[in-house]
Amino acid sequence: MTDTFGVGVPLVAVLDADGQDVPVVAGLVGAGAWAAIRAIRQRYAAQRLGESWGVLAAVRDWVLLAGILALALVLSDVENGPEPTLALAALTPGLLLTATVTPLTRLHLNRQRREARAVRRALVVGEPAAVDQVVGRLSSRTDHAYVVVGVVPVGHQVLGCGMPVSERLASLDMDHQRDAEAVLRAVEASGADVALVVPGLRMTGERLRQVSWALHGAGLQLAVVPGLSEVAQARVRPTSAAGLTVLQVAPPAQEFGQPWLKSLLDRAGALLGVLALAPVFGALALAVRFSSPGPVFHRQTRCGLGGRPFTMWKFRTMVVDAEARRASLAQRNQNDGHMFKMRRDPRVTRLGSVLRRLSLDELPQLFNVVRGDMSLIGPRPPLPEEVARYSQVEHRRLAVKPGMTGLWQVSGRSDLSWDETVALDLWYVDNWSVSADMEIMTRTLRAVVDGRGAY
Repeated sequence: MTDTFGVGVPLVAVLDADGQDVPVVAGLVGAGAWAAIRAIRQRYAAQRLGESWGVLAAVRDWVLLAGILALALVLSDVENGPEPTLALAALTPGLLLTATVTPLTRLHLNRQRREARAVRRALVVGEPAAVDQVVGRLSSRTDHAYVVVGVVPVGHQVLGCGMPVSERLASLDMDHQRDAEAVLRAVEASGADVALVVPGLRMTGERLRQVSWALHGAGLQLAVVPGLSEVAQARVRPTSAAGLTVLQVAPPAQEFGQPWLKSLLDRAGALLGVLALAPVFGALALAVRFSSPGPVFHRQTRCGLGGRPFTMWKFRTMVVDAEARRASLAQRNQNDGHMFKMRRDPRVTRLGSVLRRLSLDELPQLFNVVRGDMSLIGPRPPLPEEVARYSQVEHRRLAVKPGMTGLWQVSGRSDLSWDETVALDLWYVDNWSVSADMEIMTRTLRAVVDGRGAY
């Protein structure tokens, strides 16, 4: 309804004001074409409505709509038709409305999936260790379309995932017909509508091929789970070589000069932020100065790109001797990793707790972004003593500039465990893009208003 009215109503209004003969017909055609394009691309599918295609997907659909309508206008040879610029302007509200509604549909989809709705019932097939891993990953999160209803392991090894074993495949890859029949029986018994097959030493390509024939012959779907994890879909491109299916994994955001574009947007956005928020800076500086003894700003050494130290600026939210008192509070640390976090830290001033909840204490970091030490979006900037205890995997967090906000902030901040924080940061490092940054920025506002995990 949003898409239909978002295109149809402005189109009718603009064409009618322009004196066109059949504005209502043109509006119906435009609205119908827009809804048809979105439907053909499965934007309305119950299991996918609200998935994170982002604004760029809506823009691609909209460009296709403009092209189709322009072609229809040329082929119809209408005399005194609308100016192309005017018609394009009439379609713009539809795009803006779709982009506005997208976050709401995503919230709806997430809520549906948390309640095990709008999901696909999956049967996992593969070697026991691989089956346990896949089931564990799928069960630990709800931001995906699969709920596991059964497993078919290869061999007789005991599983640790606790899922019902519908059937078992023989350890030796010998009777492919028996394999296919076993998987079909398991699908029928579990009520699955898709089989997730994990290739392995005993789940060979030929075995997988036979199983796929049986599933497709029965009108069921097959999905193959490769060994890749935490790789964004946009980075993976399937190709073929000598009859083999090859998955090419692109490096994160290297095309189209995205690193350069990110740096430009960071510094320009931070500079505009400093200029626009100058009165806020002044008011907060006075509030901090007169609310408690001590300086206005808190300067702290943090580690940036590649572990390079820099001085990070924040509005002071703690008492002056906060660092000296930290050792006495070490036993009360409520974070399970290298960070120190307390819900009711006695060092935080009354004004400081308000600034932290609204993330206003971090505004001076805009100067760090202008200097190039930080980015607007990125992992949390760590302390040197935290970096000193990093594992080899955790050091990967330093492969990009730290950010004022990021997945850590919009996903719960201090309420997250250390492992969850690292997982989010590593996903960002490996999959960042300018479009993903834009989405995180829009989610940041909600996180700031919500205040969850800010202490």
